[in-house]
Amino acid sequence: MKAIDFWFDPVSPYAYLAFEHLPDALEGVSYSVHYRPILFAALLKHWDHKGPAEIEPKRAWTFRQVQWLARRHDIVLETPSQHPFNPLPLLRLAYACAGPGGRPNRHVCSAIFRHVWQGGGAPADDPDRLAALTQRLAPRADPADAAVKQALREATDDALARGVFGVPTLCVDGRLFWGVDSLEQVAACLRGDPWFDPGGAWDAAGMPRAGVQRVR
Repeated sequence: MKAIDFWFDPVSPYAYLAFEHLPDALEGVSYSVHYRPILFAALLKHWDHKGPAEIEPKRAWTFRQVQWLARRHDIVLETPSQHPFNPLPLLRLAYACAGPGGRPNRHVCSAIFRHVWQGGGAPADDPDRLAALTQRLAPRADPADAAVKQALREATDDALARGVFGVPTLCVDGRLFWGVDSLEQVAACLRGDPWFDPGGAWDAAGMPRAGVQRVR
């Protein structure tokens, strides 16, 4: 059985779609998932990149595309009335609910994702809704504890150290797969497709190439 690392931030509709579609996309494959919540904003800062909401045409396209993908895969997607929002309380709640391995399970992640994307359009950071979610999940630790905050920082730093630049990102045998549209590749890799063999097409396609450098 192969292990998959699944890095996500619930602020991302693509991460939500990948989470919901994962069981169907990997049907018939033996795998386990390590869910790793991280702060998407920290990735943007590290890689000096703007988020989709900071580029208006990209923001509009993003929400048109995710609504289309949700419709195509029969996934409920109800965009919160305020987006983007501060996901830190939800990320910390995830780690406050973490089990012995220091990671939240699928039940916890599902509750957090659906709080955002199946909330009838209500604000994801509404204090009353957050309090109700926290009560329902009954975390093992206080989400405001220093240890919980440190766990989130360490997870985000670890993702950056591995080269994660966006969410969702999945990792299989050290290979990073970015985006909901990479699930087909993940399935192929798990099934032993020779395209991913060491020294083969996967490695060759990712080799550095000479190119024009943009001057800032």
